[in-house]
Amino acid sequence: MTVAVVLFTSDLRLHDHPPLHAALEAADEVVPLFVLDTGIHAAGFDAPNRRAFLADCLSDLDSSLRHRGGRLVVRNGPVVREVRAVAARCGATEVHVAAGVTAYAQRREERLREELGEDDVALRVHETVITAVAPGTVTPSGSDHFAVFTPYFRRWSQVSSRKPLAAPRTVRVPVGVPGEPLPDRADVAGVSPGLPAGGETAGRDRFARWSRSGLSRYEERHDDLADDATSRLSPYLHFGALSPLELVHRARAHGGPGAEAFVRQVCWRDFHHQVLAARPEASVTDYRTRHDRWRDEADAAEDIAAWRDGRTGYPVVDAAMRQLRHQGWMHNRARLLVASFLTKTLYVDWRIGARHFLDLLVDGDVVNNQLNWQWVAGTGTDTRPHRVLNPLAQAKRFDPDGTYVRRWVPELRSLTGRKVHEPWRLAAAERAGLDYPDPLVDLADGLARFKHARGRY
Repeated sequence: MTVAVVLFTSDLRLHDHPPLHAALEAADEVVPLFVLDTGIHAAGFDAPNRRAFLADCLSDLDSSLRHRGGRLVVRNGPVVREVRAVAARCGATEVHVAAGVTAYAQRREERLREELGEDDVALRVHETVITAVAPGTVTPSGSDHFAVFTPYFRRWSQVSSRKPLAAPRTVRVPVGVPGEPLPDRADVAGVSPGLPAGGETAGRDRFARWSRSGLSRYEERHDDLADDATSRLSPYLHFGALSPLELVHRARAHGGPGAEAFVRQVCWRDFHHQVLAARPEASVTDYRTRHDRWRDEADAAEDIAAWRDGRTGYPVVDAAMRQLRHQGWMHNRARLLVASFLTKTLYVDWRIGARHFLDLLVDGDVVNNQLNWQWVAGTGTDTRPHRVLNPLAQAKRFDPDGTYVRRWVPELRSLTGRKVHEPWRLAAAERAGLDYPDPLVDLADGLARFKHARGRY
């Protein structure tokens, strides 16, 4: 009786799962394994919102496996040690895992290959599990990765991808492989009250419902803050509860401008993955340094605190930061706006903002979070590094009636229309009962300080 282990990481699903499919083809029995990695905990990446969502994902994955005659084996500890122990216990000859791109994932793969090799266990690494197109599949002449999105998207769109794999009908798991109880969302403290349910079942249901009405109008509505017309699938993609390749196939089958705009957003994920695969140090250092003299955490402490708490005095910025705290998620347009405000108006180091996002975002990951922050800060892949998003202009364009602001800033709900975006312009008598702070910094002065510090205008 042959046995293989499937190590689940950021791929917590059964549909379109190449490692599981290959393991079932190669062995009589399979051990679906997830390790609660103490290394992730030590690094501080297991924030409460992601721990809670992860608990949902693992519970759903275990339930789906049990419907197919199997179960999920959960272990706790260093990943390599636990994988070796499980492989030895069940006599596995192969371990299957999805390829990762972060420096941590690459080191994990190297150690797994080395230490499993000592036990005569083969490591099988599978691409196109957490991305639709594997990093390195398309490269420009003279480089190992694309540094600009548009040419990458053109080449990415021409790649002939595999067909999505169906979920297995049966998963036979050997007896006698010990595991630990599944984590429970109820045991996690500090979870955002509006955090959605996790898991493949919830993710597939969300996509099915959204695609019926939201996909066709995605191109024209995805930047509308009040309409909230985005798919909200990023948490499910982050945990691999949904396959990006399957989403691309289903969107293209749907067709139309909205579907193509959605596919373009999936491509942005792949673009960032191929950048970080080639430049893993970009998770902590500037991809393209501008020699910025950022204000540090001590110098900008009051400004940073006001930004984190949604008390800057700029209503659209504060609305977005309060949405983040309540839901563990933020609208994509709002993410760009608040990141620009922190880095280019307050001139605070992008790493401070990125760390706060990782503390709260359920979809927060090293790849997209860090590289998106750098894109906004002007140290990443943006071809216009000095781009500044004016919060007032953005608010009037993408929340013209102030509905988004009133949703998240209750102090301003008495204000109608566009007045909500500039409460400081109201007469003193009108402002008296608002209980809302003055703007943190005069916007013109803030942008002038940014321009002077850059020294490039």
